[in-house]
Amino acid sequence: MTTQLEHVNIAVRDPDATARVLCDLFDWQIRWQGDPPGMGRSIHVGTDSQYIALYAPAHRMKGDALRYQSYGGMNHIGLVVDDLGAMEERVTQAGYKITQHGSYEPGRRFYFDGPDGVEYELVSYA
Repeated sequence: MTTQLEHVNIAVRDPDATARVLCDLFDWQIRWQGDPPGMGRSIHVGTDSQYIALYAPAHRMKGDALRYQSYGGMNHIGLVVDDLGAMEERVTQAGYKITQHGSYEPGRRFYFDGPDGVEYELVSYA
């Protein structure tokens, strides 16, 4: 039996703005968008087989969550890329600061804080 990750759902302030950034950075597409009744706004952005659901609830949210400090909290989203150098250039050109590099088996990687303070890890196994 094979299991694959299909999506991750994260709360963001502005799903439309975050979707634009992720589409630009990662050459993704908007798979679905809508306003679920009474639930706010949601946009699914990614590929045909995997995506991130960007959700802004209709109600006021609490403050920002602290990464790496809460059980059940999201620390980062890891994405595999073909060309790590080209992606690092694209990320920095978009105005994001690389916070950390790593070169340990099985691959090389870097991290950056994207929209809404969500940390992304981009990794290459090439």
